[in-house]
Amino acid sequence: MQAKTNDTTTTRGREAEARAARYLESHGQPVISRNFRIRGGEIDLICRDGKVLVFVEVRLRNRGDFGGAGASITATKRRRIILAAQHYLLGKPDCDCRFDCVLIDGDRLEWVRNAFSADD
Repeated sequence: MQAKTNDTTTTRGREAEARAARYLESHGQPVISRNFRIRGGEIDLICRDGKVLVFVEVRLRNRGDFGGAGASITATKRRRIILAAQHYLLGKPDCDCRFDCVLIDGDRLEWVRNAFSADD
């Protein structure tokens, strides 16, 4: 029975990322990479805002029992995203970047620009 739950969670996560990608692209942020993974971290979407690389974390929550989508981005999660971004940026000197979040709570989507920084 556990496999079915994981399949459903994975499917919902992919759908949330696809929805976030469509939203960002409709707002002038083309997606250049999806699900960039390294050992110890992952970035859901990497977009471009002019010359700036935008590392995007997508969070989905159907219920607000534990504070909603935004509350689920812990300090540990931020460190893992930052680690993956540092690896992505290797060989790209002087590249400006920022960290955004797309928070999906039920039907509500919120795009948070500059949600955190590598100094957090």
